[in-house]
Amino acid sequence: MRLADIPEVPRDEVFALTADFKADDHPNKVSLGAGVYRDENSQPWVLPSVKAAREALNKNRDWNHEYLPIHGLDDFLDVARDLILGREDTSQSPVVSIQTISGTGANHLGAAFLAQRLKPRHVFISSPTWGNHHLIWEFAAPDVVQKTYPYYHAPTRSLDFEGMMSTLEAEAVEDDVVILHACAHNPTGIDPTREQWEALAELFKRKKLFAFFDSAYQGFATGDVDADAWAVRHFRHVLFPRDSTAEGPQGLCIAQSFSKNFGLYGERVGALHLVLAPGTPEPGPRTQLLRLVRGEISNPPTFGGRIVQTILSDPRLRAMWDRDLQTMSSRIKRMRSLLRQEIEKHPGVGDWSHLESEIGMFTFTGLSPAHVLRLRKVHHIYLMMSGRASISGLNEKNVTYVADAIFEVIKHEGSRQYS
Repeated sequence: MRLADIPEVPRDEVFALTADFKADDHPNKVSLGAGVYRDENSQPWVLPSVKAAREALNKNRDWNHEYLPIHGLDDFLDVARDLILGREDTSQSPVVSIQTISGTGANHLGAAFLAQRLKPRHVFISSPTWGNHHLIWEFAAPDVVQKTYPYYHAPTRSLDFEGMMSTLEAEAVEDDVVILHACAHNPTGIDPTREQWEALAELFKRKKLFAFFDSAYQGFATGDVDADAWAVRHFRHVLFPRDSTAEGPQGLCIAQSFSKNFGLYGERVGALHLVLAPGTPEPGPRTQLLRLVRGEISNPPTFGGRIVQTILSDPRLRAMWDRDLQTMSSRIKRMRSLLRQEIEKHPGVGDWSHLESEIGMFTFTGLSPAHVLRLRKVHHIYLMMSGRASISGLNEKNVTYVADAIFEVIKHEGSRQYS
């Protein structure tokens, strides 16, 4: 094919939405599209703990800009692993950790490795999901068949757990990869209960499925890093029990991002953790992962990893960071509550309690594409065509305006389209 004949592809929706918002000069415009935290003035927020860590690094004369090893910064990887898996039971099963270009890089590295070495027949991805999951597996693992499992039940705006379980039971086979959101599911904000996670873990163990957790919101979701890591840790304990001789899955992966919970969006800090079944030798998987990294990026960037490592290694900075998580998660919860109150002041809008039962940055509003387009064109409020909204774009100055606009578009377009 000639370069002149290459077809144009549509703009990525999230980044196109952000560009359109920035180009809009309306004084009351509101961005509910991008997955980034904003403060009460709709401005980026540099966490106080990150500022303090940056100052500490600047005072350290031994810090330099030399290349990291291919696998990344050892001290960072140690604290990153402990953050998601906990410090206890380190001998339960071996863990191979590699520093990556944020969560996207971790997802891509894991997909490429599993496609080459595990060779699954299928990868199961929730419907809906973070849009990049499909693209990553398309690029990194083109020979692995992508399938979806039900997740969102639109009529009740809740988790379709029965559909999820029945699909994996009927269609997934041994060594198939299943993408799971560790907490604060993107885009719905709906997570399984602990009892449902327990049932899923037993299904994965029995059918020998490979769990691939995407952890982008640990601590940001609830303000509690241990609560937000519960599902991952539970799966590890169930799939790889100590001193067990029963054969189970070959491992599990965790793609870990530090963009949201540290506010380090542009630093692209992440890690991939490959948890291996007990008795599995580490050198093979580790060296194959390093080979992939060498062929893609050679080695990861330094600064963001040092920021995270500095905070998690210093008790004073760690306490500051815990408070920062509470600040962000509490503001998100407050905005959810206020938006629900303001919407439900209007007659005929129905029940919006799902805004408060969901957690994390996003909500599936239930608004139709027609509603979304009218919000954008008439009210200058920007959210995804699916109806996904980023709650962090709300504040006490604009929440009433947004609620009134939602009432107007439902009334104008017809409540029958609201589902």
